[in-house]
Amino acid sequence: MQLVTVSGPPSSGKTSVILKSIQALQSRKLKVGVVKFDCLYTDDDILYEKAGIPVKKGLSGSLCPDHYFVSNIEEVVQWGRKMELDVLVTESAGLCNRCSPYIKEVKAVCVIDNLSGINTPKKIGPMLKSADIVVITKGDIVSQAEREVFASKVHSVNPRSITMHINGLTGQGAYELSTLLHDGKENLDTVKGKQLRYPMPSALCSYCLGETRIGDDYQMGNVRKMEMGDGHEK
Repeated sequence: MQLVTVSGPPSSGKTSVILKSIQALQSRKLKVGVVKFDCLYTDDDILYEKAGIPVKKGLSGSLCPDHYFVSNIEEVVQWGRKMELDVLVTESAGLCNRCSPYIKEVKAVCVIDNLSGINTPKKIGPMLKSADIVVITKGDIVSQAEREVFASKVHSVNPRSITMHINGLTGQGAYELSTLLHDGKENLDTVKGKQLRYPMPSALCSYCLGETRIGDDYQMGNVRKMEMGDGHEK
């Protein structure tokens, strides 16, 4: 079984890209399953079920969804093996740009859309910078020049990745992605002992533990303060 991790900002088109790519994989007689991670609510699992795709979903609730992902990924892999899948796709929540749900030696895909802003690639951290494949969506809404400029911005941030455009509505480009998702390599039985490509966002402070009051008297643990100066800067 091959494991593929897919992440990206909110509403970038991750689910649409995955659905179209799975259709291409299924045309090659491959059995594909999906595990959807989210924070508070998702009905994406219904879309996968309607397409006849084995699916599980996990909601992190008050926990960081990246930490929730890492805490459950081994069980997810064993579920995929039990289902005798050829490809298992994990879809992360639409996360903050700092997140990094990627594992070394496991294919990593970042989905980002052309409408997010020309400087967005520079604002995204490990989620984009450490991806193997960067999928750019919603290119049909912008001009060819805008597509090329946006792609060049992505390349400047992650020059090692394969960058490709996919239309989540028509599926154009999804077959090409499917050939990269299942290439007969990186088959795995477990992710025990494997390492993350980049450390998770870290914080252990009073607010992590449920504090709601504001002020220095209530702030403990891993707290970072801005340097405000003396207020007389020109």
